[in-house]
Amino acid sequence: MRKWTVADIPDLAGRRAVVTGANSGIGFHTALELARHGAEVVLACRSAERGQAALDRLKAAAPDAEARLASLDLADLASVREFAGREGERPLDLLVNNAGVMALPRRTTADGFEMQFGTNHLGHFALTGLLLPALRAAEGPRVVTVTSGFAWVGRIRFDDLQGERRYQKWGAYAQSKLANLLFTRELARRVPEVLSVSAHPGFAATNLQQTGPRMEGSRFMERGAGVVNTVVAQSAAAGALPTLYAATAADVAEGACYGPKLLQYRGAPTEVVTHPRAKRPELGARLWEVSESLTGVRYEIRADG
Repeated sequence: MRKWTVADIPDLAGRRAVVTGANSGIGFHTALELARHGAEVVLACRSAERGQAALDRLKAAAPDAEARLASLDLADLASVREFAGREGERPLDLLVNNAGVMALPRRTTADGFEMQFGTNHLGHFALTGLLLPALRAAEGPRVVTVTSGFAWVGRIRFDDLQGERRYQKWGAYAQSKLANLLFTRELARRVPEVLSVSAHPGFAATNLQQTGPRMEGSRFMERGAGVVNTVVAQSAAAGALPTLYAATAADVAEGACYGPKLLQYRGAPTEVVTHPRAKRPELGARLWEVSESLTGVRYEIRADG
């Protein structure tokens, strides 16, 4: 069977996409390829400076691309609401929940949530819910939520979701990535008119690996992460392929997860197996209820949905 590549992305003319965290890594390459294939792409970024630099790079690589920058800080629910208010006025064909932070020293969001859970899960949960009317207004809308292989070791610690009693940076990251998978499947169950799928990049070289050590002031670990990225990881462009497949391929299955074919580590995108914990409906339902309570965003569920 021939490997799927960006050449297999269909013509996306007339479709509008939002990609969070599009200023670097797999988010940038996702936005670039969607724009190259005709989509109108919104680069949703926290940093205006880095976002503008990414937009300039995208336009240099694809001069005819229809792309623009929009401000979004997923660690601030007020910013999420402002973004959704602006971008929710027109039909939205594709939402790529890509932005994320990884293995940080304990920090909190503007709303007091643990930074990894608050950014990676709660911010995207709120964003998707607030953009749901715009998604429903499109024909064949999709939501792609980017997770990680670390979801395999994740636990949703409902008794200490914010890591206030015990914080372990990798455990918090794994929890947030398991939450992404649970959200994907629960969204598929509750809102079937929107195709909800997840994807993960395998081991891809992005700035995520170096951010945590940089925040801890460990130059040794930061440099070490850079060396590992160079020697072991696949490129960010290759890491974006599962996301692009989930976002555009015709045979994508509701609630499924897509990742690299070779041991979920690298290679062409394919549907991949997730931990059984990610498929537990009672866990997904409980997380959904907690997420609505924490964010104040309640999804409008259609009676026929």
